[in-house]
Amino acid sequence: MLPFSQYPSYDCDLEMTQGFSYTSSLITLSSERIISTGLKMYLVESKGGAIACMLLALFFLGTWPAVLTLIERRGRLPQHTYLDYSITNLLAAVVIAFTFGEIGQSTPEKPNFLIQLAQDNWPSVLFAMAGGIVLSLGNLSTQYAWAFVGLSVTEVITASITVVIGTTVNYFLDGKINKAEILFPGVACFLIAACLGSAVHSSNASDNKAKLHNVSSDLKKGSMETNISALKETPNSDVGYKDLEEVNGSADKEKVGTAGFLIELENRRAIKVFGKHTSIGLGLTFFAGVCFSLFSPAFNLATNDQWHTLKEGVPHISVYTAFFYFSVSCFVLAIILNITFLYHPILNLPKSSLKAYAVDWEGRGWALLAGLLCGFGNGLQFMGGQAAGYAAADAVQALPLVSTFWGIIVFGEYRRSSRKTYVLLSSMLTMFIVAVAVLMASSGHRK
Repeated sequence: MLPFSQYPSYDCDLEMTQGFSYTSSLITLSSERIISTGLKMYLVESKGGAIACMLLALFFLGTWPAVLTLIERRGRLPQHTYLDYSITNLLAAVVIAFTFGEIGQSTPEKPNFLIQLAQDNWPSVLFAMAGGIVLSLGNLSTQYAWAFVGLSVTEVITASITVVIGTTVNYFLDGKINKAEILFPGVACFLIAACLGSAVHSSNASDNKAKLHNVSSDLKKGSMETNISALKETPNSDVGYKDLEEVNGSADKEKVGTAGFLIELENRRAIKVFGKHTSIGLGLTFFAGVCFSLFSPAFNLATNDQWHTLKEGVPHISVYTAFFYFSVSCFVLAIILNITFLYHPILNLPKSSLKAYAVDWEGRGWALLAGLLCGFGNGLQFMGGQAAGYAAADAVQALPLVSTFWGIIVFGEYRRSSRKTYVLLSSMLTMFIVAVAVLMASSGHRK
């Protein structure tokens, strides 16, 4: 048998060699393409993706206030609720950072989350943490405001202040990438909707006052006196955790919206509002609106460094890194304030303790869910804003659309109200739909 080297060669050898060489080249080119595109850190870059993020954020950010309102109306102390909420709110940021922030290959221009933790980017980090602090103050204020002025009107006022101040600031920080001729008419739509929302609240308050004045048509006089007396004698810790429509163990959903329902709600809820001036709630609401108007511009400065505070050669922090620091500061402040409020409560709430909080499982699942909704909602808002401009991302401030829906379906707000209230409510919701559509249409594309 001849040695292998002495066998005659055929043309197929050359073809096979060329084929292997060609295949190797394709693999090399494909690998380079994957590394340069498919494996880089995931960022939302298309206008369609940004709008999808904003719509999902709109639903999440409009739903979590309704969940916390439900818990408060069922008698759980807001301090306990907010401590639970804060834990999962931070957890959402951690999940986003270690998933989206770590996907793909890190590059010097766009390093991944863990690499950025060790970089000298503290000016941007401080902007992100400042945004988290004002958001924490705003969320904490609204938790108490909801009890005084209602879920819908609280969200309307805070959203309108956020749009007027925050959206205007973001427009200039983003280098005017949004279409001004569309953006500012959208801001005007929010203002009109806010005015309509105030009118809705005023009309509904008059309706409720009339119901309580003519309470004899809903409750017998003796029953009413018993309920009113119970308001003064029943401590919050003794309030049963029952559905709002439950009365003496039986469900009577037709009772929603009557004077009897309003009195029973006051008996059951954690924050007592009868006899307190609405200016308390309005003050908390306006304060929250100012806080909300500042956190988005602060986050914008953190991720885009418009003021050139970073050292030369230090890359901008990613939206995921900024959101992590943002959520950490939000969490730390919330824990400090709410532990303080356990032992030194405000608004005549009863004192509590860490031990009482630890064993209070009533409504804890709902509070944890609210934290996740808020955390992922904020993350989606920032991801969309990084691509389409933070001014357009403020379209999520149309969240009163969602909150009002939950208020009507879950809590029976505006049930058995006057025709005037219904007309104003319909007008407000219509204007909010127009507002969110116009703001999203103004979105540009960050270069």
